[in-house]
Amino acid sequence: MKNLILIAIQGAGKGTLAKELSKKYGYVHISTGDLLRERAMVRDELGDQIRDLIDQGKFVSDEIIFDAISDKITSPACQNGYILDGFPRNMTQAVGYDELLKKVNQDIGIVIHLTVPEEILESRILGRRTCLECGSIYNIYSKDFCPKVEGICDKCGSTLTARKDDNLESLKKRLETYHEVTKPLIDYYKNKGILYEVESVDSKKTLIKVDKILEELGD
Repeated sequence: MKNLILIAIQGAGKGTLAKELSKKYGYVHISTGDLLRERAMVRDELGDQIRDLIDQGKFVSDEIIFDAISDKITSPACQNGYILDGFPRNMTQAVGYDELLKKVNQDIGIVIHLTVPEEILESRILGRRTCLECGSIYNIYSKDFCPKVEGICDKCGSTLTARKDDNLESLKKRLETYHEVTKPLIDYYKNKGILYEVESVDSKKTLIKVDKILEELGD
């Protein structure tokens, strides 16, 4: 089973794809934010460091992130493969991750770059509504993900809210930053011959495309 790195702008469907691949193939889904929160609960030196930084609202250094990822990917749970979601985010992290893999004697696997047309991304971001109680996510512009009752969570009945930064101006800035930071990363993995670009318009079709890539690679 090849390990996967998912690269995509927020709203492209990374989380949905990772969830489906985990369910189908047994991958461990490693989201950097979740990993740090999980590792902060461990009562050891690394856990204490991460917990203190999070509590103080401070930036977690790449070095600490690498330590947390190293612990995770070498654990028995990840022996059958894992998906990195949200990491690496830039070239410094990509090079550091390569060095980490050499130390732990693991193969990088493949990189899936999810692309999405800007008009669809706009619809996904501007239509997104979240339940602050149970975390369920909806989209008022999607017939498949629209809540049954406007503004109310189907699962727990709580009020749905839109994030403050889910607006057109923030999206434009997010796109500019994403392309500026991600282009060197995309080129880096493309030159390694391990990058696969998949258009993410429909979640089911995206899963089928990634399934085909894994099948062709022998997974």
